[in-house]
Amino acid sequence: MTTKKLWLTLALVMVSSFAVLIFFGNDIYRKAPPIPDKVVSETGEVLFSGQDIKDGQNVWQSIGGQTVGSIWGHGAYIAPDWTADYLHRESLAMLEVLAVKDGKVYSTLPAEEQLVYKERMKLDLRKNTFDPVQNTITYSDSRAKVSRQLAAYYAKLFMNDPTLSALRKQYAIPEGTIKDPERMRLMAAFFAWSTWVCISERPDGTHVTYTNNWPNDETVGNTPSASLHLWSGFSVLLLLGCIALLVLYHVRNHDNEHIDLPKQDPLRDMKPTPSMKATLKYIWVVSILILVQMLAGIITAHYGVEGQGFYGIPLDKFLPQSISRSWHVQLAIFWIATSWLATGLYMGPAISGYEPRYQQLGVNVLFIALIIVVGGSLTGQWLGVMQKLGLVDNFLWGHQGYEYIELGRIWQILLLVGLILWLGLMMRALLPALRKKDESRHLLTLFIIASIAIAVFYAAGLMYGRQTHLAIAEYWRWWVVHLWVEGFFEVFATVVSAFLFCRLGLLRMQSATIGVLFSTIIFLAGGILGTFHHIYFSATPVAVLALGATFSALEIVPLVLIGYEAYHNYTLSKSTPWIKAYKWPIYCFIAICFWNFLGAGIFGFAINPPIALYYIQGLNTTAVHGHTALFGVYGILGIGLMLFVLRGLYPDHHWNEKLIGTAFWLINIGLLVMVSISMLPIGIMQGIASIQHGYWYARSAEFMQTDTMQTLRWFRVPGDIMLAIGETLLVVFIIGLKTGWSRKGTRN
Repeated sequence: MTTKKLWLTLALVMVSSFAVLIFFGNDIYRKAPPIPDKVVSETGEVLFSGQDIKDGQNVWQSIGGQTVGSIWGHGAYIAPDWTADYLHRESLAMLEVLAVKDGKVYSTLPAEEQLVYKERMKLDLRKNTFDPVQNTITYSDSRAKVSRQLAAYYAKLFMNDPTLSALRKQYAIPEGTIKDPERMRLMAAFFAWSTWVCISERPDGTHVTYTNNWPNDETVGNTPSASLHLWSGFSVLLLLGCIALLVLYHVRNHDNEHIDLPKQDPLRDMKPTPSMKATLKYIWVVSILILVQMLAGIITAHYGVEGQGFYGIPLDKFLPQSISRSWHVQLAIFWIATSWLATGLYMGPAISGYEPRYQQLGVNVLFIALIIVVGGSLTGQWLGVMQKLGLVDNFLWGHQGYEYIELGRIWQILLLVGLILWLGLMMRALLPALRKKDESRHLLTLFIIASIAIAVFYAAGLMYGRQTHLAIAEYWRWWVVHLWVEGFFEVFATVVSAFLFCRLGLLRMQSATIGVLFSTIIFLAGGILGTFHHIYFSATPVAVLALGATFSALEIVPLVLIGYEAYHNYTLSKSTPWIKAYKWPIYCFIAICFWNFLGAGIFGFAINPPIALYYIQGLNTTAVHGHTALFGVYGILGIGLMLFVLRGLYPDHHWNEKLIGTAFWLINIGLLVMVSISMLPIGIMQGIASIQHGYWYARSAEFMQTDTMQTLRWFRVPGDIMLAIGETLLVVFIIGLKTGWSRKGTRN
C-alpha cells in the first residue's frame, strides 16, 4: 500500500471513529439515568432532593472518590464497591422489613415462604418509579425505611462510631473520614441514588437495569443480560477473524530488506544544543518522582493488610490510603509524561539541527510550570481529603475524586497550558525539518500529529463540571484515560521509536513510515471506539456495550505480531559493534513488546469481553492489567527514552553495564513476580467468588480478610522488593552519569 493511501485510510479511520464516539456520547447524555428533583416515600415524605444527590457526589469526591472503594466498579480495591455493598445490604434489610410488616421474622421462615418475600423484594427494588412529569422518584414505605437505616449505617462507618472500628480498619478508612453530619447525609443520598441506578429497570421494557444488570447479585435479579453473551461471543469471533487477516497481510507484504549499516554511530558526533542539555533536569525530576511514587505504592499496598497503619505507625491519621493511592497513580502519570516531554524537547533540535531563539528559556519555563503543577496538585489532594476545603474549593484546588485525573480543576487547566507550551516548543524546533519535504516528512508529520493529540486531548478532562452527572463525567474521564494515556501516547511511542532507529541508520525511513502508518491505522481502528469497553456498566445504553465489545477486540489484533517486533529489536541490538552503546534503551523497547503482549494483550483481553467484565470489573484482575500495561509498557518506554536522551547527553563514555543491567532486570522481573504470585491469584479468587456468590461478596471484608487472601497480599513483598531495588539502582545510575560512577571508560 502506498504512503498516500495509508494517509487517506488513517484520516478515514480517525474521522469516522470520532464521529461514532461523539454520536453515541450524545446518546449517553440523552439516556442518562434521571436525577430527580426529589426522592419521596409513598406517604409523601421527602427523603432527599436532587441537589442533595449532586452535593453528595461532591462529598464523595472530596474524601477521595474512586480512591476509597468504587462506584459502578471504577475505583480502588481495598474498600468495597459502594453501589454493590449498598444494594446487597438494601436487599437483606428489605426482606426483614417486608416480613415484619406481616408480623414475621424472615430468618425463621421456611425456605418456601422466604422465596415469596424474595420475589416481593425484587419487584419492589427493580420497579422504575421515576415520574418524568413530576420529576420524582418514589420509594415504597418499606424501601424508605431501609434507606434511613442504611444512611445511619454509613454515617457510623465513615464517621467515628466505635462499633464499626474493626470494619473501618479492614476497609482502610480512617476514623472521622467525614466529620460533618450534614456532609454524611448528602453522601448517603448519593449512595442511595447511584444504587437505585443499578437496580432500576430501564423504561424501555427490556427488563435490564440502567447499568445493564450490573453488579451481579442473583438475590435482586441482577444476572447477565442476553446482550452481554451475544456481544462477548461476537468480540471473540471478530478477534480471531481479524488476527487471520493481519497474519495474511504480514505474510504477503513482509520482506527482509537489506540495510547497509553505518560503520560508526551516526549520532556520535552530534553536539547537544543548550535546550537539549536543559532537558537533563527533567530526567532528574523524573528520578525523584519514580522513588516517591514507589514509596506511595508500598504504603498503599500495605494498607491492604494493616488497614490503618504502616508496621504499627498510625499513618492514616496524616496520610490515609486515599492519599497514598492518589499520589501513587498521579505520580506515575507525571513521571511517565515528563520523561516523554523531555524526549520530545530533546528530539526537536536533534531532528532539525536547528535551535530556535529562546528555546532554552522556554524549556526552563516549562520545567518550572511542571514543578508547580506537580507540587500544587499533590498538596491540594491532601488538603481536600483531609476535609480542609469546601466542596467548591475542593473541586478547583483539591481532589476531584476521579481515578487518573484526581488533581483539582485549576491544576488540570495549568497542566493543559503546560502541554500546549510543550507543543509550541516542539513545533518551532521542528519547522525547518518540515520545510525540507524529504523522505522523513511523513514520519515527522505523524510525530507532530501525535504530539498535538497529546497536548489537545487532555482537554477532554475539562468537559465535565463539578456537579455533572456521573455517567457523563465517566464518558469524558475515559477520553483522558483511554484516548490520551492509552491511545495517542501509544502512537507517539511508535513514532518516536521508529525515529530513533532511523536516526541510528538501522531502519530505512520509507519502510519505517509505512510500518508506523499501518500500525497506527490498525491500533486506532480499534482503540478510539474501544474507549467504550470501560463504560459498559456506567449507566450507558446497550449500543455502547455492543460497540465497546466489538472494537476493544480489535485493540488486541496488532499485538499478535508483537513477538516479531521484539525479535526484530533484539537483532538490531546485535547488528553492529557500535550499537552496544544503545543496548539498554533497545532492551527497554524489547521489554515493552513483552509487556504489551502480556499486560495489554493477554491481561487486557481477559477482562475486556462484556461477560468477563460483568463479573470481574474492579477486582484485582483490573489492577494486574493496570500495572502491567501502564508501568510495563508506558513506564518502561519512558525509562528507555530517558536512557536514549542520556546517551546523547553523555556521548563520550561507556556505561556501567552491571549497574544499569541489574536495574533493568530487577524492574522487569520484580513486576512479573508481583503480579503473578500475588495480584493475579487474588483477582482469580475474587472472580470465582463473584461468579459463585455475587460481586458484593468478592469485594467484601468477609472474603478479602480471610487468611488465604491476606497471605496472597503478603506474597507481593518479594516482587515489590525487587522492583523497588531496581528503580533505586536506576536512579543511582542516572545520578552516577553526572558524578562519574556510572561512566566506564571512553568511547572510540
